[in-house]
Amino acid sequence: MEHTIEHHRLQQFGGLEFTAKQVVEGFIVGLHKSPFHGFSVEFAEHRLYNTGESIKHIDWKLYGRTDKLFIKRYEEETNLRCQLILDISSSMFYPVMDGISLDNPNKITFSVHAAAALVYLFKKQRDAFGLSLFSDVIELHTPCKSSSVHQKFLYSELEKLLEPIPVNAFRKTSAASALHEIAEKIHKRSLVILFSDMLENGASADELFSALRHLKHNKHEIIIFHVVDKNKEIDFEFDNRPYKFIDLENGEELKITPNEVKELYVAKARDYKNRLKLKCGQYNIEFIEADINRGFEQILLPYLLKREKLY
Repeated sequence: MEHTIEHHRLQQFGGLEFTAKQVVEGFIVGLHKSPFHGFSVEFAEHRLYNTGESIKHIDWKLYGRTDKLFIKRYEEETNLRCQLILDISSSMFYPVMDGISLDNPNKITFSVHAAAALVYLFKKQRDAFGLSLFSDVIELHTPCKSSSVHQKFLYSELEKLLEPIPVNAFRKTSAASALHEIAEKIHKRSLVILFSDMLENGASADELFSALRHLKHNKHEIIIFHVVDKNKEIDFEFDNRPYKFIDLENGEELKITPNEVKELYVAKARDYKNRLKLKCGQYNIEFIEADINRGFEQILLPYLLKREKLY
């Protein structure tokens, strides 16, 4: 399926909202040219008129074009509740370097733009949407709404995450405790979409799995986008020369030559990822590896497929 979005063209435009619109519209054009061309991505701006309803909100112009009666939808008419959860701990700012852009993203830049594109889709489809941000504590949690004011507020909060973090501003992860707390805050059944590298400080993998099971226990549908720089973080592709590796969440430094540890590192990284996938499979949670260098189709298509199944 070929529908690559030209990220370099987006960089010349300012504003997360505009970029999100370009990403989504480029994706949908590509979707229609792909094997998924019959897939439903119609925006729910209208619904069919039901006999006996008031004719007050019938769109007569649309009737003139289609010879069918449609009712205009309004802000309060929502279909699905979608809670976006972003891990904003320091490890998500890897790689830390000059020249971060959509062409050359780090994990947080990729996650923010992916989340912004989903918000654009939610709004166009009259879905209600909320945002939760966490590190070792919950930094922000909003309820689900579908208004334009709410949409702009979420864009403003997401845009703040594109600012470089100060040197030595270590922000640790406590995904397990944060997800338990978020699970208690989401009262109505929702589609929960988590962006995280799933790197945990202190808590065991079992505690993290317990938190995911808590979300699932509350009858939410869950998609986890495991955000990684696959080339570096999974495959450990570095030149064979001495490096100084710095833990972004506690500042610890380690000087090594990559080839000395590559085999062991790759085995452990893949084992951890496979354990995550296995546990998610057991809990009926969708687990998707999201490589920051592969664009946003890998985010938008799974969401649309999940949404289609929920209706």
